[in-house]
Amino acid sequence: MVTNYIGRFAPSPTGPLHFGSLIAAVASYLCARQTKHGKWILRIEDVDTQRCQQGAATSIINTLENYGFEWDGEIIYQTQRADAYQAALDSIKDKIYPCSCTRKELRAKSASSKYSYTYPGFCREALKNPAGNIRSIRVLTNAKPVCFSDQCQPQEFCQNIEKEVGDFILKRSDGMFAYQLAVVVDDGYQQVNHIVRGSDLFDNTPRQLYLQSLLGYPHPQYLHIPVAVDETGKKFSKQNLSPCIPDQQKRTTLIEALKFLGQTLPDKAEFSSLSELWQWAIQNWDAGAIPAVMTQPHNVAKNDEIQI
Repeated sequence: MVTNYIGRFAPSPTGPLHFGSLIAAVASYLCARQTKHGKWILRIEDVDTQRCQQGAATSIINTLENYGFEWDGEIIYQTQRADAYQAALDSIKDKIYPCSCTRKELRAKSASSKYSYTYPGFCREALKNPAGNIRSIRVLTNAKPVCFSDQCQPQEFCQNIEKEVGDFILKRSDGMFAYQLAVVVDDGYQQVNHIVRGSDLFDNTPRQLYLQSLLGYPHPQYLHIPVAVDETGKKFSKQNLSPCIPDQQKRTTLIEALKFLGQTLPDKAEFSSLSELWQWAIQNWDAGAIPAVMTQPHNVAKNDEIQI
């Protein structure tokens, strides 16, 4: 049994906690709590300040508390970690370069690409001869496939980052550090070794593995859970204006989340309190019962991937 498990839940404060985020929180929490001395860290990923909503971080934290989640250590906010991200960039100076491309230029030049967000490396020569108006900082990729195995994926997943994504952004033109860099640096700093999250972030994993290698960090183990959708088939997300989880009926909502994750539960009446439900869930958690995720490469762009 794993005895040094460190997991995390890292929501972006772009709105209140919705059912899809609750599912990810439940899965990551139970995977950590079921292991001996397992730790569960809460991190607020507010690096993209333009998308964050005022009061959303406090709302998310309060909701987690009200639902009975207990995290280890202090909450980390990415907006307080800029020095660490810059230090990481400085440590790989030979692998990054300035990019002067505008979004309009990229759309025009990349129109024929089968991968909608692929960056063809127009500014790679800037490694040797920096010129033009620097808009962003990109990392130099290569054609070597990055592969990983996932507990909810029936087969190994591989991605040729250079071909399917291109040299991706680590620092944006507005001075903000990109999600891909921030999450890797924070996971390394907090010694996170197990990452449980939604399968909508599956395609981000090869990029993060690549950065982990460049920065000398160990690779965590990954478990990507199915993404919940509403009655119209849309993913639960803040972008789709999904409703926040209710303050009332906490046991009912948690049971719905556990059932979505493939867990077989007794009748709701068996649980007289929220803490009793959590105790049962920790003792009976079966990560192997989570439905398999059938994921194909689709080049998901996380926030800053199309930013310049």
